[in-house]
Amino acid sequence: MDYKGVDAVFTKLTPVLGLLAGATVWGLIWYPYRALEQAGIAGDLAATLSYALALIPALVLFRRRLAWRQVTPALVATALSAGWANIGFTWAVIYGDVMRVVLLFYLAPVWTVLFARLLLDEKLSLAGFGLMLLAFGGAVVMLWDPRMSLPLPQSTAEWIGLSAGMMFALSNVLARKLAATAVEARVIAVFAGGAILGACSVVLNAPAPVISGVLISNAGLLLLLALVIFSVNIAVQHGLANIAANRAIVIYLFELVVTAISTWLLAGETLNAKEWLGGAMIIAAGLWSERLAARPADLSGRQG
Repeated sequence: MDYKGVDAVFTKLTPVLGLLAGATVWGLIWYPYRALEQAGIAGDLAATLSYALALIPALVLFRRRLAWRQVTPALVATALSAGWANIGFTWAVIYGDVMRVVLLFYLAPVWTVLFARLLLDEKLSLAGFGLMLLAFGGAVVMLWDPRMSLPLPQSTAEWIGLSAGMMFALSNVLARKLAATAVEARVIAVFAGGAILGACSVVLNAPAPVISGVLISNAGLLLLLALVIFSVNIAVQHGLANIAANRAIVIYLFELVVTAISTWLLAGETLNAKEWLGGAMIIAAGLWSERLAARPADLSGRQG
């Protein structure tokens, strides 16, 4: 293979590696946040601080690429939805059963289909309805409890994880409207949304005051989290800019593997047979979304 061939392979591989890096980080990030919570720093406060710290270098490094004209309603909506997704997911995996929260989060392909219909006028086909039914069926199987009348999330953390998945899907659909907006502006929007939504959560939850010594002793971990969030979001934005949204969702499913292994090794959490079956149905729906992405006429109802 000549130089041009190697370069072409690397160009195609880099976006995938960016998304895989993001999936790996989000599959592991629950652990340091739980450590911070156990040290006395509430989950939403820790997430807010890490996103605020990531926002600072982004504003410094990308300042020359920013312009007020880029601040559109779609960009603001992206910031808020991404902020909700990130802060909500972080809070949920700190205080809930990590694997169940992540599986509920990955109903995102279903919400993507619905938001694409509402915001992009993409018509839903019979195959699209099948995808939704499969994913919702998986959620019903996973959440079913004979002691409850309806198969619903069983804790606040699971409800928040579900809503975070909805906001993740919304931010991905909104990204399609922002193709002409600089990647730097989108990255800053994600960090700003996380800092703003996190601050709102801190105010509403009114966590116990944090002793300054606790913050100082954990400053290194907070800075490391900010650096990881800063780096991985740039990699993910590069990936999203070069890979179709439905394929990106499929690649992100690698997070389920990382989460399953990390929660088993680090927290001793496991899934029962019913939860494995429901999770497999949700994963299948995500993989099916890739097949639908390869046939745009099926999703949009339009040819050409």
